[in-house]
Amino acid sequence: MDSPGSIKLHQPQTSEETEIVVNIGGVKQVLYGDVLNRYPDTRLAELVDCSNKSNEEISSFCDDYDPDTGEFYFDRDPEAFKCIIELYYYGEIHMKRGICPICFMKEMEFWKIGSDFLDECCKCQLQEVEDELAEIAEKVRTILVDREGDPSAGGWQRFQMCLWRMMEKPDSSLPAHIIAIVSFIFILVSSVVMCVGTIPDLQVEDSEGHLTEHPTLEVIETVCIGWFTIEYLLRLISSPNKIKFVFAFMNIIDFMAIMPFFVVLILISFGAGVMELANVQQAVQALRIMRIARIFKLARHSSGLQTLTSALKSSFKELGLLLMYMGVGVFLFSALGYTMEQNHPETLFTSIPQSFWWAVITMTTVGYGDVYPKTTLGRCNAAISFLCGVIAIALPIHPIINNFVLFYNKQQVLETAAKHEIELMALRSGAAELEDASRVHKHVCGAGVWDNTMRSCHSDTYIPLLKDPRGGAGVQTPSLDTSFESTA
Repeated sequence: MDSPGSIKLHQPQTSEETEIVVNIGGVKQVLYGDVLNRYPDTRLAELVDCSNKSNEEISSFCDDYDPDTGEFYFDRDPEAFKCIIELYYYGEIHMKRGICPICFMKEMEFWKIGSDFLDECCKCQLQEVEDELAEIAEKVRTILVDREGDPSAGGWQRFQMCLWRMMEKPDSSLPAHIIAIVSFIFILVSSVVMCVGTIPDLQVEDSEGHLTEHPTLEVIETVCIGWFTIEYLLRLISSPNKIKFVFAFMNIIDFMAIMPFFVVLILISFGAGVMELANVQQAVQALRIMRIARIFKLARHSSGLQTLTSALKSSFKELGLLLMYMGVGVFLFSALGYTMEQNHPETLFTSIPQSFWWAVITMTTVGYGDVYPKTTLGRCNAAISFLCGVIAIALPIHPIINNFVLFYNKQQVLETAAKHEIELMALRSGAAELEDASRVHKHVCGAGVWDNTMRSCHSDTYIPLLKDPRGGAGVQTPSLDTSFESTA
């Protein structure tokens, strides 16, 4: 009975007629020398002439060798080998579903086959996996910096990094978590105060008889703005890249949330004469309206809103199609509606631009009822525009939702994989300590019992994302400029 993972040679006449019985993990295949010699640089082609070599040379090609039966033992994946053998018959390799691309590349490397023989679709899949591994490695580095910091940083850089983690990384420490909760509460309170301040019953009259916000609400607003200002300045001070920080989208929103308050203070400081100007009053009113931008600050503390934003960014093409469909439909049905309704004595369609509003609310199935057709043809046009609007909106929605689900699932997988990789690094660190202890024991008592155990810890399918914390260079934590600059 053939042992699992063995290769048995039968050589009737020449090497081209050599029959090779391959047993990989219990799966047998019969190969011939003329087929394997099509790629002479591969490991399988080297097995054709193994009968002329010594036992020591033959052992270098396999995991084990039985000189009595002439069998070779290969402890490899049989499913991956089925893909490998396609090279000799079809000239390319196609990776089957369910096989890890990185592990499959390890198999190709073992059989001495270059990645150029991999099919193009499989190369794209391999590139996607490599990109995901790079993202996981980056998340691992970021988590390590958040936990341990950069040991090469100076005093000010250590303080800067600590302050940055406290303001930007709620999960890094308990004070950072408390600051995130307090910031979230201030955002909610300021938004509620802004809304409540517009209720006439809660407003008071000034010296000129105009309604203004209640003084208590103004005090609460001032306290909230003070917190936002301190938070923004601390984040700006701790950021290593000030220019990148200032022009980041979320930081622009933070600046817009606090800027109107100080502009109004500056205008008030110029005196009542300046505030009485109509243009200045309109500018102040516009600046007060800009306070609604602070509600977007919630995205900083909500991973769901961040995922939604990223999904919308990746769906610009679908959103563009939606706007194009709606634009064409609005122009078409508003023109038809105006043409069909213009002869009616009580028509509500006075012009095509004025009909745009009717077309928009009809195609989006809102239907306020302020503008509606009164002729039979106009009503038929309205029914068709309604149906076309439903179809135009429904078509691009599914890809947008699909992008959101894919992005959300990817983020969850990356975060889980990063945490799992850190746990593995901790286990490898403990294994390295055991290896050091075994070396000391071996030095005192002779050959230790740890050799086989430690050797079994290293697999051919091991994928190193970061260097081991022991042995050589150690874990390479990023510097201060590269660790938390990306979140600025």
